[in-house]
Amino acid sequence: MTKTKETCYFATVAVGFAAFLALQQNGQAVRIGADAIGGVVSGPNGPEAGVWVIAETTDLPTKFVRIVVTDDQGRYVIPDLPKASYRVWARGYGLVDSPQAQAVPGAMLNLSAVVAPNPRAAAEYYPAGYWFSLMRVPAKGEFASTGADGNGMAPNVKSQAEWIRILKSGGCWACHQLGSKGTREIPKALGTFESSTAAWLRRLQSGQAGSQMIGTLSQLGAKRALAMFADWTDRIAAGAVPPTSRSSSARLAPGTYSIA
Repeated sequence: MTKTKETCYFATVAVGFAAFLALQQNGQAVRIGADAIGGVVSGPNGPEAGVWVIAETTDLPTKFVRIVVTDDQGRYVIPDLPKASYRVWARGYGLVDSPQAQAVPGAMLNLSAVVAPNPRAAAEYYPAGYWFSLMRVPAKGEFASTGADGNGMAPNVKSQAEWIRILKSGGCWACHQLGSKGTREIPKALGTFESSTAAWLRRLQSGQAGSQMIGTLSQLGAKRALAMFADWTDRIAAGAVPPTSRSSSARLAPGTYSIA
């Protein structure tokens, strides 16, 4: 990959304050240039502050996505867009994705936010860490380990803090965003199993990194770790959701985020 394309692909995560200068004066309408798309996002109760507005296109040599956040009056400007046709929609905590609309740079486009019909639908848009928080790690009292033939704990792990270190910075999190949709659910394509524990064992054995994942499992104590993962995905499959909020504290500061 060339340096130019690499820069384009990984792009920039830059706060686009300049693009929002037109939005800062109270009561002022959205103003845009020929290379921007702008408008207002409104919900059932009026303007939606602090929600994402996403513009995406595949018309360019690489997929291009730019994301901004609405101001306190629901206004947004997506700046510096290459010439292309864009799919534009709104996303936010407590919402589900709004219908996608087509727009080109220079267009004004108002969007209607869609309130999530239930907590499960709202939680689908929450970061992986929220879902990870539902995992029940072994209690501190379980670390008086009796070995693999007892409570399934690894004898060399002496504390809950050490267990969590292996799970996070020392092992699983080094490669995986635990809590993402791909990790918090057991894919049907994996096969049919007699238990979720068996499904997790098969999952961890899969792929070129299978031996490494089994190694981490052994560090934790395979029996107890598999039980924890199985319990986590079973409860999520049964409808468990992380805490959610549509309060202003959950909203984002206005800015511009680019992914190409």
